[in-house]
Amino acid sequence: MDMGAESNPLLDLSARPVIAHRGASGAAPENTLAAFELAVRQGADAFELDVRLTADGVPVVLHDPTIQRTTDRAGLLAALRLADLKDIDAGFRFSPDGGRTFPFRGGDVRIPTLTDVLRGFPDLPVLLELKEVAAQQAVRQVLLEEKAVERCVLASEHLAALKVFREPPFATAASAAEIGVLYRAVLFRRVPSSLPYRLLSVPVRHRGLPVPTRSFVAAARGLGCPVHVWTVNDAVTARTLWGRGVAGMVTNFPALIRSTS
Repeated sequence: MDMGAESNPLLDLSARPVIAHRGASGAAPENTLAAFELAVRQGADAFELDVRLTADGVPVVLHDPTIQRTTDRAGLLAALRLADLKDIDAGFRFSPDGGRTFPFRGGDVRIPTLTDVLRGFPDLPVLLELKEVAAQQAVRQVLLEEKAVERCVLASEHLAALKVFREPPFATAASAAEIGVLYRAVLFRRVPSSLPYRLLSVPVRHRGLPVPTRSFVAAARGLGCPVHVWTVNDAVTARTLWGRGVAGMVTNFPALIRSTS
């Protein structure tokens, strides 16, 4: 697929993409090939995933700095080399029923590299969250090598992690600080004339306050910036947000939100 920025649903103001949060993570182990495969079967338009570096500098798909929440081992990812990950069971902890069953335990689910995901799903847009500032150069190299630049949008809580991606041909989302700046600008009716990012990926609420308010979404859209909201796992919330002009729903259950849209 030759996907220019104008045809990437993550950047399209007229699109309502269903974005699989760490894959179809409500029904399969998060940030694994199993979760991404299921997301495709459930009709997801794009993936959201998290990237960190191994000790030998390889970008892999993992949310936490440690591996114990999702695997059968413990410790810091940054202390492990890529070769150390081949025997770690990334499906060990996943239970769809509160701990009664563990259907992926003992299987072949592993922590994938970013390259694994990009090669395995060459047509899927990706909202790629850098969890570490140090990961940006290695991620940049992978995106260039895999010719995946145009289908990926780089996001991070940390503005410094987006530094190398703020020039074309890359597209970025707003950092946490930048979301706060725009939120306050809308509140005080001092909306800027342009933005240094291409999309906003925001939570439903932050510190008890609703983030994607009608005025916030309208201001972003007026600046050509779609708003995607996480994590939306019910039809009522999805419909409400779409009614406000929100573009994408980042969800653990793509099939549910797909049936809503």
